[in-house]
Amino acid sequence: MKFFIDTANLDQIREANDLGILDGVTTNPSLMAKEGIKGTENQHAHYIKICEIVRGDVSAEVISTDYAGMMKEATELTALHPNIVVKLPCTEDGIKGVRTLADKGVKTNCTLIFSLGQAHLAAKAGATYVSPFIGRLDDISSDGVGLVKKIVEVFNYYGFETEVLAASIRSTQHIIQCMEAGADVATCPLAAIKGLLKHPLTDAGLAIFLADYRKVNNES
Repeated sequence: MKFFIDTANLDQIREANDLGILDGVTTNPSLMAKEGIKGTENQHAHYIKICEIVRGDVSAEVISTDYAGMMKEATELTALHPNIVVKLPCTEDGIKGVRTLADKGVKTNCTLIFSLGQAHLAAKAGATYVSPFIGRLDDISSDGVGLVKKIVEVFNYYGFETEVLAASIRSTQHIIQCMEAGADVATCPLAAIKGLLKHPLTDAGLAIFLADYRKVNNES
C-alpha cells in the first residue's frame, strides 16, 4: 500500500519524506487555509514547493464547481509541475472533468466519494484515483472502511485500473484497516503514520538490549 501524507505543511511533508516511505501528498483548500496560504498565486507557489520535496503524485484540488471553471483550473495546475494530479469532486461536472482530463492523459483524483456508485462512475470516467472519505462516513455511523473494501472488490472484479485512495483517515487503526481492506493508497496525517512504529514490546525489547549492552561493557 502506498502512503500519502494529507497536509499542506512543508515541515511535516519533509519529515514524512525523510522516513523514506512517502509516495505522495494530498491537499485541499481547508489544508491550505490551515497553513495560512491565501490567494491563488501563493497557493500555486506552495504546490511547487511541495512537488520539489516529494517525488510522487501531489493532488491539487480545484475549487470551481462548474465544468468550465474546473478545466481552467486544471490547465493552470498541471502547468505548475509534472507531478500534479488534478483533484475534482464527485459531481456531475466533476465526472465530466475527469473524463476530459483522462482523455488528455492528465492524472486525476476524484474526491468526496461516499458510495460505491460514485466510485464506479469515477473509475468509468478514467480517474487515476478515487478517494472514499472513511472518517466522515464513520462520523455519521456508517462504515467507511467497509466502503473501501467494497470498492476494492468491485474494481478488481471489473478490472478497473483506478487506484483506491483511502482518505479522511483519523487514526493509525484506520491505516491498518485500510491495509486489510486492500486499499492501494492511504493518505494520512503524519501522526497516524508514525503511530505504526509504536509497540510496547519494541520499546521493552530495546530497553533490555541496551541494558545488557551496558552490563557487558561495564557501563553504568
